[in-house]
Amino acid sequence: MNKTEFINAVAAEAALAKAETKRAVDAFVETVKDAVKNGDKVTLLGFGTFSTVEKAARRGVNPKTKEPIIIPAHKTVKFKPGTVFAGSLK
Repeated sequence: MNKTEFINAVAAEAALAKAETKRAVDAFVETVKDAVKNGDKVTLLGFGTFSTVEKAARRGVNPKTKEPIIIPAHKTVKFKPGTVFAGSLK
């Protein structure tokens, strides 16, 4: 499902206009992105938690040349599904 399909599905489920739904989805994404960027956790009860994690430097392999490389330490976003969300996938 791409973003347009998602917006259409949410608009239909919530009986909202597509333009209104698009603004809400965009606002949600920006709010989560800003919070995680600032080091905050975003927890949506039943859905899941977005957070920042630090990945340590590690060894890797260049797939083209098979040469060993060092992948530097970096921060990334982690999503941990909530019990209701994860349970719905079974």
